[in-house]
Amino acid sequence: MQLVVDVGNTETVVGVASSPTQLVADWRISSSVPRTADELTVLIRAFLAGASIDEKSIVQGVVGSVVPSVNYVWSKTLRTISGADVVSVGPESKLPIRLDVEEPLSVGADRIVNTLAARELYHRDTIAVDLGTATTFDCITGDGVFMGGVISPGLRAGLDWLSARTAKLPRVELQPPDLVIGRRTETCIQSGVFFSAIEAIDGIVRRIKVEWDRPDAYVVATGGFAHSIAPYLTTVDEIEPFLTLYGLAMAGEHLGRTAESP
Repeated sequence: MQLVVDVGNTETVVGVASSPTQLVADWRISSSVPRTADELTVLIRAFLAGASIDEKSIVQGVVGSVVPSVNYVWSKTLRTISGADVVSVGPESKLPIRLDVEEPLSVGADRIVNTLAARELYHRDTIAVDLGTATTFDCITGDGVFMGGVISPGLRAGLDWLSARTAKLPRVELQPPDLVIGRRTETCIQSGVFFSAIEAIDGIVRRIKVEWDRPDAYVVATGGFAHSIAPYLTTVDEIEPFLTLYGLAMAGEHLGRTAESP
C-alpha cells in the first residue's frame, strides 16, 4: 500500500491507497500548524493504528505539495514510516501527461496529479474543478494534456474578506443556506458568499467550454468543499473528492516502476 499526501495551503489530506483508485483510509490535518518530522511521524502512526493498518504494509510514500517549506518534513516523515524512498511529484516528474502551458515549471503538483487521474479515469476531455482554499479549473484532454485553466478565490476567502474588512459584519460558518433571501445578518452573509461562488463556478465552466470549444467536456468536482458545493452546481457531471489522492497513487505506481526499471 502507498501512503499518499496532498499538501494544500489550508489543509493536508493524507490517504492510504491499496490501489490507484481505492483508499483504505483518509484524514485531513491543518497545513498551518508547524510540525517537526518527529511530530508528524507520531501523528501519522497514530492515524494508521486507529484505522488498524499495519505500518509494515506501507511500501511507499508519495507527496504532492504546493507548500515548499514543508516538503522536507513530509519527505522525512514518509521515509521513516515506509522505510523506502519517497516519490515527490512535480512538474519535472516523468509521468504520461504533458503540460501544454507557457510556464510548465510553475504548475502545481495538485493540478499535475489531477491531470493524470483524469486521463486514467475518464479518457475524455475533462474540466477538473478543485474546490479548496482556491477554486481551480483544470482543462485536461482525453490523452492527458494539461491545457491550462483558471484560478479563483475559494469560498472561505469571501467570508474572511467580509469579516476582516467590515466593522459590524460577524464571522459566520461556511455552510449552504436554506434560502437565498436571508432574514438575519449571518444568513445574508452565508447566502451572498455561497451563491456568488455557485454562480461564478458555473459561469466559468460555461465560458471554458465555449472558449476551449469543448461543449461536451466532462466536469468533475473535487477538493475539500466538493460535497458541500458541487450538489448546487448545474455544470458538474461527477463529484470525486479524492481525485487528487488517486492521482498521487497513480503517480507513485508509475514513478516507482520507472525507478525500479533498469
